[in-house]
Amino acid sequence: MIIEKNNLDLPPGTLVENIKSPEWGMGQVQSCINGKVTINFENVGKKVLDQNLVELKTIEINAHR
Repeated sequence: MIIEKNNLDLPPGTLVENIKSPEWGMGQVQSCINGKVTINFENVGKKVLDQNLVELKTIEINAHR
């Protein structure tokens, strides 16, 4: 898991968690344009967040078993 911060590229489909609001659950990035990232979270729905003000942790799902 890697902490993403400050305008790093978050391509659509990236799975993330908001470090300061883990109760939001896992989120999937919908878009990332001009420092605004739109994420659809499992527990709170769609949020548009300022990448400079939010700390996101990417979630890596290991497909190998």
